[in-house]
Amino acid sequence: MNGLMQQQPLLISSFLQNAQRHHGEQLVVSRRVEGDIHRYTYRDLAARARRMANALAGLGVKPASRVGTMAWNGYRHLELYYSVSGSGAVLHTLNPRLHPDQVVWIADHAEDEVLFFDKTFLPLIESVASRLSTVKHFVLMVDKGHMPEQSTIANLQCYEDLIAGASDDYEWPVFDENKASSLCYTSGTTGSPKGVLYSHRSTVLHTYASALPDALSVSARDTVLPVVPMFHVNAWGFPYSACMVGAKLVFPGPGLDGASLYELFESEGVTVSAGVPTVWQGLLNHVQSNGLRFSTMKRTIIGGSACQPSMMETFEDTYGVQVIHAWGMTELSPVGTVGILKGTQLGLSRSERRAIQAKQGRSVCGIDMKIVDVQGNDLPWDGKTAGDLLVRGHWVVQNYLKAEGSPLVQSGHHLWFPTGDVATIDADGFMNITDRSKDVIKSGGEWIGSIDLENIAMSHPDVVMAACVGARHPKWDERPLLVVVRKPGSEVSREELLGFYEGKIARWWTPDDIVFVDAIPLGATGKMLKHKLRDQFWNYLTERQD
Repeated sequence: MNGLMQQQPLLISSFLQNAQRHHGEQLVVSRRVEGDIHRYTYRDLAARARRMANALAGLGVKPASRVGTMAWNGYRHLELYYSVSGSGAVLHTLNPRLHPDQVVWIADHAEDEVLFFDKTFLPLIESVASRLSTVKHFVLMVDKGHMPEQSTIANLQCYEDLIAGASDDYEWPVFDENKASSLCYTSGTTGSPKGVLYSHRSTVLHTYASALPDALSVSARDTVLPVVPMFHVNAWGFPYSACMVGAKLVFPGPGLDGASLYELFESEGVTVSAGVPTVWQGLLNHVQSNGLRFSTMKRTIIGGSACQPSMMETFEDTYGVQVIHAWGMTELSPVGTVGILKGTQLGLSRSERRAIQAKQGRSVCGIDMKIVDVQGNDLPWDGKTAGDLLVRGHWVVQNYLKAEGSPLVQSGHHLWFPTGDVATIDADGFMNITDRSKDVIKSGGEWIGSIDLENIAMSHPDVVMAACVGARHPKWDERPLLVVVRKPGSEVSREELLGFYEGKIARWWTPDDIVFVDAIPLGATGKMLKHKLRDQFWNYLTERQD
């Protein structure tokens, strides 16, 4: 017997309708590429999104058409989030940090028909426009006064002219919730990038879950500033969750340096923010060097890569800002786990709580996870045994766009997505990533976790960034090699850093050597490109011995 309840499809447009109806006066504040601060309300957002939906139809955009964007976090980008997906088309956010050849490959693979972009990226788009085989319309996201006098792009259109020429008389269509809503590509550090095609259903369920108190905990009382880019995994869902709950939204635009972010935090009363560790390092350096404090900031969500213990301690002990560790993937929409303590853990000692907070957290309701050995057998949740991390859930990828065969693997009675991470899970369900499967250092047949070695190094006061990679060794096959960026003015030595590991790890885990560099290569999403370091330093230990 079926239940006797209404059936309404889960659609992204419902968030915008909710924001307009119940939080119409709430502000959306953006630092624009033009340099000024723009303010309007959710009511204004809804009206302009309807106008843009009509404008898209005028450009020939139909249901399932792909519409590309290359833009910073700002109100115009937010309008496209809702107008494109809400009208039944597919929003494809392009990462401007990728190589131009990858941008062309991804846009062609996605079959983008329209490309919207910020003026910052005009030179990049001009350089690749003639190579884009499916794009019919190029739209610069500025008003008429900021359009270039000339461009190599024929018939370059103006965003604000499109808005002004369209009516706001538009009713959001109702369709199957399983229809595609948006498209993101994995960074593709090896091989071609892979397209992850989200549905309205998966996005709405992800939004509901990610806003929960034991997840990212967003409410109408918050002022949210997502530093994580809207061109990367939908800014971790904040453009949706903020609208859903009616939070004030603050967008930083291209200004991601410490001074620009701090100014917005203070002037707009930001209470919660989210981003990768490299961004927070710049913010903390600015605050510390200028003797500043946070007056409204309450918590920061840190993901993308592990948060070093020293950063967590500085935020919480010095500035009273709660650090929430989170983990996810493009294939998970992206939130998978969040490091919120359970009630039974609040009475633990400070060091015990910090040890738990340093982990990637426990799964958000809607995500199931487990660890398995190389034969696929389930491993115990004892916090010590490491294995390959598998996940499944309502917003986990089933297949990649245009891919032959599914990435899912059979384990037990279910199909699971192999994350490529090696992790432990403790008895309370807190997951801790010890490595990427491709980054594991296998020395003499035993695994060494590179992330543990990196975290210890980055807890040293003179270390800005550290990466640990396996280097070829004549006896042990591989041994850990530490690559370190020192703080400006520091002369910390190899011997001092190696001694810093004493008593913190098994002695045989200690890196064989340390290489000091000016910078560690970062990928398009801010993650360390350890494969480049492996290639560069693979023979370092053997050459040193020659």
